[in-house]
This record gives sequence, structure tokens and C-alpha cells, in this order.
Amino acid sequence: MFKILIAEDDRELRMLFQRVLTQNGYAVRGVENGEEALAALELDYVDLIISDIMMPVMDGYALVRSLREANYQIPVLMITAKDAFEDMQLGFLSGSDDYMVKPVNVNEMVLRVGALLRRAQMITDRRQVIGNTELLADSLTVLSMNGAQVLPQKEFLLLYKMTSSPGRIFTRQQIMDDIWGYDADTDTHTVDVHIARLRERFKDNADFQIVTIRGVGYKVVRR
Repeated sequence: MFKILIAEDDRELRMLFQRVLTQNGYAVRGVENGEEALAALELDYVDLIISDIMMPVMDGYALVRSLREANYQIPVLMITAKDAFEDMQLGFLSGSDDYMVKPVNVNEMVLRVGALLRRAQMITDRRQVIGNTELLADSLTVLSMNGAQVLPQKEFLLLYKMTSSPGRIFTRQQIMDDIWGYDADTDTHTVDVHIARLRERFKDNADFQIVTIRGVGYKVVRR
């Protein structure tokens, strides 16, 4: 079960986030500011942090900077009442991974949390094997009986995602959210183009093939 830490000084909002995320299968803990969040991290592992920006003692910007300076790579979703571009830019520059503006749509928040956790898991695992084919995330390389291929980043991440769950169908939108990001300024046709390139690259691979599920998306199946 993924563990989520919420840093939010508004008690009602914090309790709402906790309730919604718990209902969606996450283990959730809440704190009131950045300083308490850092203290909580010393006691337990956390998979993701949801942090308000304007908090007493230590605000969200300072919290994220402290995490990155200490080499914590935990994904951080920032939530704030500020919607100016400069505030969003400062949030990302401090090291946050995503950004939402209050009032928060909790259903959208759950979607963003899921996408951030999936991307983080893909990066953490670093290596994947299907049959005699090995995918090495650090070098974006696919090793098989046909030799080694270094792929463009998006192609590699797309193949890595699908080979992580052979037989599972991924919709085009799921792929867009996880690989290109929830706010990507592109359409799902991009996925089709990348799938076509991967099929051509691995048409002779003896371990897997990419199958189209008409009107839905794609899946990888073992040969």
C-alpha cells in the first residue's frame, strides 16, 4: 500500500484529503506544516507528499527545497490558493512535481496522485525483464537476442510501462497521463505514432508483441 503524507494547515481540508485518499486505497498521514513533514519522514517511509504552499513555521517551497537538498526524490504535489504563473513557476523550480490550485477537485487530485506514483515507480525499478528481453532504465536500452537498442526517452518509457504488466490493457489517455504528464499539450495520436515506431523496432522480437485493442488502447503480450 502506498503511503501519502499531507502537509496542510487547514484542518478541514487536510481531513478531506485524508478521507478521499484513504477511500482510494492509500495509507495517509496528515501534518500541519513543512517542519512536521520533515519530522514525519524521519520516522517512516513515504511514497508521495501533498503539500500546501502557505503554511506557518515552514512553507511548501521551503519544504520541497529541503527535500531536494537532502536528496529525497519523493514526488510532491503542491496545492495552493495562488494561481499566478510566477507562483506555479516558483513551485516547480523549488522541486515539486505537480501543481493544483484551490479549490481542489478531489477526484482530479486522486488521478494526479496515481499518475505521479506510477511515474515514480517506473523510475525506481530501473530494470525490467520479459522473456530474454531486458529493459535498462538508466541507459534507455533494450537488450534482446537481436542485440542492444537505445531508444528515445518517450519510446522507452512507453515500452517499459507496458512490459511491466503483460496482458494488461492501457488506454491512450492512461499512457498520455503517465508518460507525457497530466497537463501535456498534445493529443493521444502521439501515442499511436510511438506505438508504430516500437512495433517496427521490435517486429522480430521473440519475447513479446504489442497488440491493439480497437477503440481502447494497447497491451503487450508474451509470444
